[in-house]
Amino acid sequence: MGNQNYQPKLKVCGLAHRSQIQELQKSGVDFLGFIFYSKSPRYVLNHLSLEQISEIKHLGKVGVFVNEEIETITEIAEKANLNFIQLHGDETIEFTTELRQKLNSSIGIIKVIRVGNQTSDELQKIINHQLSTINYLLFDTDSKAYGGTGETFDWSVLDQLDLQKPYLLSGGISSENIASMENLKVKPFALDINSKFENNPGDKNLDKIQEFIQHIQHL
Repeated sequence: MGNQNYQPKLKVCGLAHRSQIQELQKSGVDFLGFIFYSKSPRYVLNHLSLEQISEIKHLGKVGVFVNEEIETITEIAEKANLNFIQLHGDETIEFTTELRQKLNSSIGIIKVIRVGNQTSDELQKIINHQLSTINYLLFDTDSKAYGGTGETFDWSVLDQLDLQKPYLLSGGISSENIASMENLKVKPFALDINSKFENNPGDKNLDKIQEFIQHIQHL
């Protein structure tokens, strides 16, 4: 990719099986994503208990929530020993401000910006509205299903934005399209993969993920 010093971190989202999680830990995956949205086919509590998630020794455990109650988020964060909260719904600045106050200060907040047909000015307003209470942005393709669609958006819109925070890039990322990042002025802090690397929802294709890890190590 021409930048010898650039290597994005990797987040694998929608995890549900302990054996696969253990393999991903051995592979050095930076962030493990657990979806706490009951309408998702990757809803983690259908497969693992909060205690089991708590027992996973990893510094990048991310809990993904969609329009959830603050009390529920803070309770799950504590019981599952989460390191990050990812807000994937329509959470307001008032919501994230209160959540920040009630969460353990060591827990980071990732706010998802769902990119659809907005103008860059409209996206910038959404970003500016949230910056004071979050640690990371995550850009994903807009969908009624709140993620996991395997669809990409036009990444070039990111170059028109003043981001001010490190960001994760999501939405249909694969070995085939990752070279398109070469043209981005501000490259993602991390890549977030999910549905393109599954056999079925929640059942990851570890061979494809390992291949992708090799791929991003040579960007």
